[in-house]
Amino acid sequence: MEIDRPSRTGVFVAADVHYLDSGGARAAAVVAADAAFSHLTGDRIQLVPHVKPYQPGLFYLRELPPLHAALDGLTDMTLLIVDGYADLSPDGRPGLGARACAEFGVPVIGVAKTAFRAATHAIPVLRGASARPLYVTAAGIPRTDAADLVQRMAGRHRIPDALRRADTLARHGPLPQPPQR
Repeated sequence: MEIDRPSRTGVFVAADVHYLDSGGARAAAVVAADAAFSHLTGDRIQLVPHVKPYQPGLFYLRELPPLHAALDGLTDMTLLIVDGYADLSPDGRPGLGARACAEFGVPVIGVAKTAFRAATHAIPVLRGASARPLYVTAAGIPRTDAADLVQRMAGRHRIPDALRRADTLARHGPLPQPPQR
């Protein structure tokens, strides 16, 4: 499903989901005014009390409801970046990103920290001083454009700052705010 290249303006979102021992999940979204995520505009965190158990090959059934909880009501979303794969093989077997692309109607970039054997089409992206690549796939946007965008995302380390923040918020909830002066 080719949607188009994301515009230079709009709402750009990096999201992650963490599964709790209680059987629920915490979804977090980091919202930015630019595709490089250098101008963050807010965070969205939602607790989902009950999620479906993991089923091999059907991960999206578990992941999409928490993503909806965090993203519903967000208007003008232009691009979504998720921790994981958009598609799982060169022949286009849909992964979380492709399902999210269809569900939310926006291009989705999948950024995975580990290689998936069947995803030989994923583009390795080196960031910072790391010798370990991120694996970039995409739905609704050309993979090469997605890899270029991930390369240019804010942050000096292997994991772009927005994805690191989404992961931290999903794992630990709201971060303490610095004291106001």
